[in-house]
Formats: sequence, C-alpha cells, structure tokens
Amino acid sequence: MIDTTTPRSNDRLRLAVAQLNPTVGDIAGNLALVREARAEAAAAGADLVLFSELFLSGYPPEDLVLKPAFLRACRHALDDLAADTADGGPGVLVGLPWREGDKLHNAVALVDGGRIEGVRFKVDLPNYGEFDEKRVFQAGPLPGPIGFRGIRLGVPVCEDTWTDEVCECLQETGAELLLVPNGSPFHAGKPDIRLQVMLQRVVETGLPLVYCNQVGGQDELVFDGASFGLQADRRLAFQMPEFEAAVTVTEWRRRPDGGWVCDGGPVASLPDLDAARWSACVLGLRDYVEKNRFPGVVLGLSGGIDSAIVAAMAVDALGPERVHCVMLPYRYTSEESHADARGCAEALGLRYDTVPIAPAVEGFTEALSGLFSGTETGVTEENIQSRARGVILMAISNKFGYMVATTGNKSEMSVGYATLYGDMNGGFNPIKDLYKMQVYRLAAWRNANRPAGMLGPEGEVIPANILVKVPSAELREGQSDQDSLPEYDVLDDILECLVENEMSVREIEARGHDRALIHRIEHLLYIAEYKRRQSAPGVKITRKNFGRDRRYPITNRFRDRH
Repeated sequence: MIDTTTPRSNDRLRLAVAQLNPTVGDIAGNLALVREARAEAAAAGADLVLFSELFLSGYPPEDLVLKPAFLRACRHALDDLAADTADGGPGVLVGLPWREGDKLHNAVALVDGGRIEGVRFKVDLPNYGEFDEKRVFQAGPLPGPIGFRGIRLGVPVCEDTWTDEVCECLQETGAELLLVPNGSPFHAGKPDIRLQVMLQRVVETGLPLVYCNQVGGQDELVFDGASFGLQADRRLAFQMPEFEAAVTVTEWRRRPDGGWVCDGGPVASLPDLDAARWSACVLGLRDYVEKNRFPGVVLGLSGGIDSAIVAAMAVDALGPERVHCVMLPYRYTSEESHADARGCAEALGLRYDTVPIAPAVEGFTEALSGLFSGTETGVTEENIQSRARGVILMAISNKFGYMVATTGNKSEMSVGYATLYGDMNGGFNPIKDLYKMQVYRLAAWRNANRPAGMLGPEGEVIPANILVKVPSAELREGQSDQDSLPEYDVLDDILECLVENEMSVREIEARGHDRALIHRIEHLLYIAEYKRRQSAPGVKITRKNFGRDRRYPITNRFRDRH
C-alpha cells in the first residue's frame, strides 16, 4: 500500500461531492467526467472532489477486471489524473480496480499535487443479491486514514460502512471525517435504509460522514444517487437529488474541540415511492439505450396496459421522435384495442404503424397443417400469433437499428404467462420487475404527474379505458388473463411472498390464501425458470429481481408440501 505524505495544516475544507453517471469500460469517458467535475469544483473554490465507487472503471465492472489490459488502462487514467493535480487545484478521491502484487482490490485513490498520495482498499466485499465481488476482488486490510492538507480522512468503501468494524478502525486510528464512495443500486425504499445504516456509523464513531453514490443505469441495475452528508450529531448536513447527476460543493470547518461540522448545504426533496419507481424505470431504459448506442426503441402497442406503460416510459426516456410503436392485429384484436392503442400513440406523440399478422400466422399454420392434422387447436396456435408478432418486431429492429423493448411484467414472468420467441423477444424490459398491480398504479400515477427530466408530455398519456378494461392477450375469442390466472391482486401477493420473502406455503396460507392455489402458483413459478433465463434484462425495482438477485436452478423438483 502506498504511504501518504505529511499533510499541510488546515482547519477548513471545501468538499465537492460528484454524483455522476459513469459507463462501465469507458475509461476515457469516465476520466473526462472526472476532469469536467474537477473543473466545475475548482471554479467553486473546492479543495477536494469525492467520486463514487470504482468510478474510473465504471461499476460494477464484473469480470472485466480480470483482463490485464483493462487494469492497465485504469491505472494510466489515474496517472493522467494525478498529473492534472499539479496545477494546484482540487485533489481527487476516485475509485478504480488496483492490483497489488498477486491481489486485485476494489480501491480508492487520493491524487493531489501531481502525485498519488494514498490508496485504500475495500475490506468488506459483498457477495449477495446483485453483488458478486468476492468472485474477482480480494479483501484489503483494515485501513487507516489518508492525510489530505492537514486533515485525516477516513475512506471506507461502500459495504465497509454496512458493518461497524472498518469505521471503528478508522476512528481509532485518527480519522476526522468519513468520506464514503458508493455503488449502491436502487430498490424501493433503499434511500431510507442507507440513511439509517449511515446514522449507526455516525453514532458509533462520533464522526461526520459524507455518502457519495453513483447515478445511472448499468444493465439491470439503476443507481439513484441521493448522496448526502451527516453531521457528527446525526443532523442532515446536505441532501443531493435522486436520479440526477450533480456536483455539490459543501463547506466544512474544524470546531475548537477538533471536530468537523458542515456549514449547511442544499437539501433536495426525494421523490415518493411511485415517483422513484417511475424514474428508475425511465433512467434504466434511457441508459441502456444510450450506453449501447441504439438510435431508439420499437415495441408492439396492443392497446393493453403493459405495452402502454412501456411506451410512456420510452417517450419519457428518449423523446417521442425515438420511439416507434406498431399495432400487430389479428382476428381476435378488438376494435377497443385498436382505439386504445391509437389513443395512447396520439397522446404520446410517437410514430405509430399497423402491420396485420394474418398472412404470417396463416403461413405458419399452412406449413404445419400436415404435422398438426387430427389435433385440436389450442395454446400452440395462440403462441404462433405471439411469435409472428415477435418476428415482425425483430425484423423492424434489424432493418432500422431500433432496439425492441419488451413489455412483460413481473407477475407474468413469474408464472410463465409469456411466449418464448414471441412477446418475450427484445433487448430490454423496463417493467420486468414490476408486478401487474404496480403497473396499474404507476400508469394512473403518470397520468397525473410528470416528474422533472421526463421528455414525454404532461397530462393523460395512457387512455383511461386501458386502466379499467379486463386484461387480455387476445389470442382467442373472449379471452381474459383470469381464464388462466387468479385475480392479479391475489396473484401478486402470493408471488411477493414466494419471491421477495421466501415464505413457506403454510405462512402464505395464514395470510388467507387458498392452499391449492399457493401450490399451483409455486409450481408455475418454478417451471417458468427456463423462460426467465432467456428473457431480456430489465430494471431492478424490488429487493429481489429475477436475474442477479434470484438464482434458482432450471431443473428443480422441490415443492413445499407442508
């Protein structure tokens, strides 16, 4: 580990907190973001700029850190940044992967005065849910503070603050202020959880704390920012906005007793739960499209609630000019659905086309007529309709470069109420982790609200009729979802018990649900695993999404029989 140099005396600190949106693997682009933020901070008279976890590499870099060329590129970026600081401007605390001998660490480096002044390594590597850091990193030793211009800074990295050991060690070895770089993904209710955990560290150490979190989408994860500072007496020193990139300069001074206090900073209002869910879905979709350089998205607009809300999210994310919706009718598509789809497209101001699927469906049916002779018409023929729609949307995507946005909600994905190579076709699904009743709730919410930063119009963007009509895939005459599934409020409660809370059948039954129904839903949940493995990624909204958080075997005969 690199030793720190002897710091200069100082009793004031202008700290810039850079809550920004890096891109995994774009080391040059991330370095450019650091330089821009440092210049902004310098103009405001800052002494030091704090960035989020592994900022130079982007977070989480996963197995990219196993490539020597990637590590070299990160180190070269840090060396270039260190050289920048010879200009006498602000120092920088920035994260990167760091090889020390035969060990690879999740590290944070302090650069100042043209040099790398100190490096510290993450101690507590998370290995649960969406985190898999023990796969690639080794834990560092318990750290001491880093000296910066007369101030001893404790720099625990993200998970290091979720238990008491690292912060206690920093306090005992003379840290005066805790600066915490984080890569903390969003799920509903997460900001309150973070605040309570950080308050525990402040109470235990008696030290003020600054929590700097990343913002932006990275595959299934959305980082919501919401960085904040806490005074040593547990009062909120400042609060940065959620889901927005920002650089905030805060003023800190040493009190006569040697402790540090923030002379106040901006306190942004955090959105309520519905606004946060909507913003997370929009940001996740926007960054997936932008960071993967798609010109826009295309989706099938059926006149139902799921495709309508995805269309609204896509317009909020990208603007109407980059969203193309296609109605793909067949003989079972009702005039009501035609009207609702047109109404939604007009309200959102996006491009809307109609491509009938009858020729495709009839062509497949004719091709299979010999093999299917003597059999009854059923689910197979219904799925041909869905797959014809999937082929058409993928053809549009291939021809024009637009990514297909998929529209299946978590309730349907849980029980397999979706067609492989049909409505599951596509590149990304913003509502994959929203249950059906949450979809309805958010659609009604968006009709009454337009959060800051949304590119779609104000007012009713999802026709009211879509919110009240009986949901149907319209794959046969008179079909409704409840032909195959229980009412969605019942289904969603059972699924949340099984998926998020891992509750037993007996515990779920005690909530008032029918035992036979619980067993049926559990069975459907397990046998649909093979479909979910082939589904598009989607924004994580709940504590346990399908994919990174919940890794069940496809071949699985376990059933809870009690």
